[in-house]
Amino acid sequence: SIGPGATNLTTGAALATVNRLPVLLLPGDTFATRPADPVLQQLEAPSAGDITVNDCLRPVSRWFDRVTRPEALIPAALQAMRVLADPAETGAVTLALPQDVQAEAYDWPEEFFAERVWPVRRPAPDADALAGAAEALRSARRPLIVAGGGVHHSEAEDALKAFVEATGIPVASTQAGKGSLRHDHPADVGGIGHTGTATADALARGADTVLGVGTRWTDFTTASSTLFAEPGVRFVNLNITAFDAHKMSGLSLVADARAGLEALAGALVGHRVEEWYEEEYGRAKTAWEERVTRAFAGDDDARPTQTQVLGALDSVVGDPDVIINAAGSLPGDLHKLWRARSPRQYHLEYGYSCMGYEIPAAIGVSLAAPTRRVWALVGDGTYLMMPTEIVTAVQEGIPLKLLLVQNHGYASIGGLSEATGGERFGTAYRYRAADGSYTGDPLPVDLAANAASLGMRVLRANTLRELREALAEARDATVPTCVHVETATADTVSGAPGAQAWWDVPVAGTATRPAAVKAREEYDREAAARRRYL
Repeated sequence: SIGPGATNLTTGAALATVNRLPVLLLPGDTFATRPADPVLQQLEAPSAGDITVNDCLRPVSRWFDRVTRPEALIPAALQAMRVLADPAETGAVTLALPQDVQAEAYDWPEEFFAERVWPVRRPAPDADALAGAAEALRSARRPLIVAGGGVHHSEAEDALKAFVEATGIPVASTQAGKGSLRHDHPADVGGIGHTGTATADALARGADTVLGVGTRWTDFTTASSTLFAEPGVRFVNLNITAFDAHKMSGLSLVADARAGLEALAGALVGHRVEEWYEEEYGRAKTAWEERVTRAFAGDDDARPTQTQVLGALDSVVGDPDVIINAAGSLPGDLHKLWRARSPRQYHLEYGYSCMGYEIPAAIGVSLAAPTRRVWALVGDGTYLMMPTEIVTAVQEGIPLKLLLVQNHGYASIGGLSEATGGERFGTAYRYRAADGSYTGDPLPVDLAANAASLGMRVLRANTLRELREALAEARDATVPTCVHVETATADTVSGAPGAQAWWDVPVAGTATRPAAVKAREEYDREAAARRRYL
């Protein structure tokens, strides 16, 4: 398709580029020879004859080329592979293929089809930069490591574990980096930032030196530049890309995460944080784990809260299992509550946080790792965005497990509207009332029946006890299985415990609504703590 089939790729391309995932896209394009102009689905640009909708893919692709001659595919394909195999440049690569050129015959050189190996480079850090980073960490009294997605991309989990066990430095993780250490490792203090744990966020506020490993330092991680509050805090950024390594005005250590951690370990032989610091964060870690245990507990015969749903899942998931999520209120709860048992168990797409990602992603993970059980976690809003790939899972016999959490509305965005002094508008699945508001009776939405109509086996749970039983049954199922559960927290952004750090969501500065005025006052208080890290 040169129309919606092409433009539908744009969101997926952006997701791949944001998350540094190598993805090759081959959209059709308008005829290069233009025997008819326009053709079916062509969007014409009155100002230029060489623009097509595929140009929408340029800003979200790491490499873009339009192959207007068969022989042009040779350099285009080689450039595409160069980018896809480069850990610093990788992302979406687009080769737009005009429909008439696709069908042309060409006398291809045999060498073009020869098997090639594209090595993934692992650059080591510069010696001077390494020495500076080691000195910064040696002189720190309260250092903290922030593990980002680069740890997983580099397969640096073992190197991180060895480094931490040698130095005693605690590790907090971003959404992409969670699972870099097992949840029960003494140095793992959980997620950091707006959706992080109280332990990690308290350590961040008092940290004097922060080692970021493979992180982009997004606003969720830094609590919109309010989290790292120590006046003289320094950052050391170990990252494969110079672009990210220079953020936060940090000491730039441009290197592969695994190679960089191994080099840092060598430069810090014999160094360890003081015992009081390890004891301090150890006590805080234990206290947080007790809060998680309390949040997971509930009345077996009552409708569960969302956090209790996660607790029930926690009780049945095995170490090799994979959980997948991307959007809604679930990512926040998962980041601060989930007990990651293995490096690749926690699969959260939070770079683009794309609703509808979970089910097709579960299919992909299942195909890539057929021996691992894969759980896709979705709210009702995300499910409504894109349930259609259930048909693919059924067709291919992929035994994915779909945990569908039903709270009858877009609770996350509705709660966020209220938090900024507004009101919920059309975020609950209710009929429009006589006064025009969305406060009528609940809509007769039955997403479990919808999943069944697409071919899934469906297990309904109305209580916490029934949920545990359904999850255990789904765990052992050999066909695509949906566990549908209604939660008791329909109107909350997230379950207990709440956010441990701020997130900058601007509030109207001149509103007259009392709730908005109050929200603005709170916003101004929090915003006053923002810093420029210079």
